[in-house]
Amino acid sequence: MTDYAEEQRNELEAIESIYPDSFTVLSDEPTSFTITVTSDAGENGETVETTLKFTYVEKYPDEPPLWEIHSQENLEDSDMEDILTLLQQQAEENLGMVMIFTLVTAVQEKLNEIVDVMKNRREEEKRRKEREAEEAEKVAFQGTVVTIENFLAWKAKFELEVAELRRKKQKEEEQAGKPKLTGRRTAED
Repeated sequence: MTDYAEEQRNELEAIESIYPDSFTVLSDEPTSFTITVTSDAGENGETVETTLKFTYVEKYPDEPPLWEIHSQENLEDSDMEDILTLLQQQAEENLGMVMIFTLVTAVQEKLNEIVDVMKNRREEEKRRKEREAEEAEKVAFQGTVVTIENFLAWKAKFELEVAELRRKKQKEEEQAGKPKLTGRRTAED
């Protein structure tokens, strides 16, 4: 017959030696403890972190322990759901064996994946902004594409502007009292 209490004590001892800084016993009856799991740091030192709370059931490891996410840092709700699903899957695969180390290791890998995804999202956002800036620059340098229609519209407007300038100049000359030049030369010239 399996001595569940002995297996649980042995695992607790091992877990405490593996995770001395992040392991905390919360209660002895039933045995409940937390382990804080932190991802490897990303490029800018960003990390994600979760504190998992485990509670042994009477027939652990033949039955999975109870677990919950006690606290978290920089995780989205979907990430926490993924972690809980991962814990369930790992627990089912490891029934009959002590599994806390396996569960924590799986969560550690998941947190590292989340940091990688965050990094990739940031890089993709940066590339997208660079592409948008390049497109805006191209548009600024490219100007308007000339078609027959917009050229004829520009030409008509230009000719109106030139004719208006001529009329204004002619009026100014008449008001200034200058004789109108006709192109004929006179004896006085």
